[in-house]
Amino acid sequence: MVDVVEILKECGALMEGHFLLSSGRHSNRYCQCAKLMQYPDKTEKVISLVADKVRELNLDVVVGPAMGGITAAYELGRQLGLRAIFTERENNVMVLRRGFEIRQGERILIMEDVVTTGKSSMETAGVLEAMGGKVIGIGCIVDRRSGEIKLPVYSAAELEFETYEADNCPLCVSGSKPVKPGSRKF
Repeated sequence: MVDVVEILKECGALMEGHFLLSSGRHSNRYCQCAKLMQYPDKTEKVISLVADKVRELNLDVVVGPAMGGITAAYELGRQLGLRAIFTERENNVMVLRRGFEIRQGERILIMEDVVTTGKSSMETAGVLEAMGGKVIGIGCIVDRRSGEIKLPVYSAAELEFETYEADNCPLCVSGSKPVKPGSRKF
């Protein structure tokens, strides 16, 4: 059996400190899946758990929102024998570029590294559905949802991190300054 948390720890992907999340909230823990994905053998093992959960969904394509979803989508697509593409931000708006296409009615799984609020996934879903695709769900390495998402989520692991509003953060009160990991700009 694959112990996802142990693999994330081995890779240094589970981090402790004071982090400013994309949502604007603060946390004392952060999962940086890029540290996992530098090891293809470990990434293959972790993403195989997602592949097993979505294999019977009759998918046509896997789409990863940049940055974190690109490698994850590629590996999932490789394991499932599917085309894998990605969306990216242009002027802070999610778009499909580089000649990638979605054909009418294609069944799509969005693949992320970490899902928290689902904002990137839902932006990506909007782009793909506007092109005629049918988004079936969201796959991810780590599901740390803090709210409801309108699509099924298929994860390798579920983790809960404490988060705080910026003006009510005990880490800030202790004098610590948050660092902003990840790729999304405010």
